[in-house]
Amino acid sequence: MAEDDGRIDYAEVMRRLPHRYPFLLVDRAEDFVATTSITGIKNVSHNEPFFPGHFPIDPVMPGVLIVEAMAQTGALLMSKSLDVNVADKVIMFMSIDGVRFRKPARPGDQLRMQVVVTRARGDAYKFRGETFIDGKLAAEAEFMAMAVTVDQPVS
Repeated sequence: MAEDDGRIDYAEVMRRLPHRYPFLLVDRAEDFVATTSITGIKNVSHNEPFFPGHFPIDPVMPGVLIVEAMAQTGALLMSKSLDVNVADKVIMFMSIDGVRFRKPARPGDQLRMQVVVTRARGDAYKFRGETFIDGKLAAEAEFMAMAVTVDQPVS
């Protein structure tokens, strides 16, 4: 895959984000434009670990996890834009505003998280995120994140 085609495959997601199963909520990304925008993709499977409790008869992905998926998409954009080494820095969620949920996410849905940078200063970014399911707005939020140095353990 060409480096400048705007796609980020699962292997690169794993290299750029410290999250792991069951909390890694981005499968891949496309439309990456450094310091500007990205579209994260999350395929919602019937065997997600939260569905047995939310809710067994009518499974719905928790809204806070949709917001987390948007935040991870923003972190992926930051990581690639700033060329962050996850051994040295981690991207931390700083704030969230204006969250709205419009459509529930269910097994079989694909979340398309369109995240746009609204402001960037050094290692801090502000984003506007919108999540779509089948072309319909499912969730939206504004959020901030910052790359911070990882504390090294004392030996």
